[in-house]
Amino acid sequence: MKRVLVLVLLSSAVLLCSCFPGFESVTCSEDSGNATAHLAMHHINEHHDHGYKFRLNEIQGNKVEKVGEGCDVTLQLDLLETVCHTVNPKNFEDCEIREEINQQVMANCTVMVTVGTGDAKITKYECDTQQVKSNVEMIRICPDCPILIPLNSPEGLKSVNEAVKEFNKNNSNQHYYTLQEVGRIRSGYMMMAGMSYYAEFALVETNCPMGSRIIPEACKPLCPDRARHAFCRSSYSSGNGLHSVECEFYPPLNTTALGPGEQEPICRHSPIPYGRPPYASGEGHPPHAGDGGHPPHAGDGGHPPHARGKGHSPHAGSGGPPPHAGSGGPPPHAGRERVHPLQPFHPCHGFLTNSNPALHPICPWPHPGPRPNPKPSQS
Repeated sequence: MKRVLVLVLLSSAVLLCSCFPGFESVTCSEDSGNATAHLAMHHINEHHDHGYKFRLNEIQGNKVEKVGEGCDVTLQLDLLETVCHTVNPKNFEDCEIREEINQQVMANCTVMVTVGTGDAKITKYECDTQQVKSNVEMIRICPDCPILIPLNSPEGLKSVNEAVKEFNKNNSNQHYYTLQEVGRIRSGYMMMAGMSYYAEFALVETNCPMGSRIIPEACKPLCPDRARHAFCRSSYSSGNGLHSVECEFYPPLNTTALGPGEQEPICRHSPIPYGRPPYASGEGHPPHAGDGGHPPHAGDGGHPPHARGKGHSPHAGSGGPPPHAGSGGPPPHAGRERVHPLQPFHPCHGFLTNSNPALHPICPWPHPGPRPNPKPSQS
């Protein structure tokens, strides 16, 4: 049976964004904890330029130490990840927190604030970003639910690549889009369909007009403030291939029209790690590209349907698919794995060495200075 692909494009041209709210006055009073946390949350989200926006869940601590006419405040904050990617212009306070069944992500943050006369500023923060429940705990709660896998999973990235290719077949776009970032990938085993992958990823508009002879993978992104962005969710299975791609578009921040003969500016130092889709033309691709049928649908805010006894997530028992790498079996494509152009995945420029590879952590601020090169060993 011929595969039926569903491509739903949701325009956000009429997206209503909340106005930037005014800050409450931050003082050295312990009663000012909420206002200080509010200031901290805006600062954290303003500097968090990858992954998803966060919202405050709870204030765990608020220590105030008098310094001269002002004070130093140390906050202990519990944050929860929202479903809004950082390319989404919606204010983080208006974003929904991810549901537990979709594997919530939390961050425990220590925030330092200096309060002076009529002034308060964030001086430092560090966060520990983790899953609220581990994959093992999720399997115990819901054996048939997909679980988070590393952002550089070869098969997961292959599913993203197929979705990006399908996205660029949409003739209503003015330009081709390229992959900006993979937000998250979940995977689970389904009887008849095999391993299924449910990905979320951000796309950015390029300088290549739709229909040009240049392959989309070779196109360069427009400057972040002048580019349209899209956030997409896709579902894919190793046995049946790509099933669905659902995207919503976000308009550019800078809508100033170019003058006659004026070309798009070139951004040499983009703050966002743009890249092209994995396994572009000429690079080859992992096996198992299938056709026909379709996996369960992964929608916004919900989760893929359970297998209802007909399948299970990885590691959920015997008789299923081979385990993921690191659980006793060889990884797929062992010995010839290709690296995604955004990989190797070094969150926070390599300053977080033990972070969960399936998540986008909140990076420490200010960023630590460059690490010195190790001295060569002498024999």
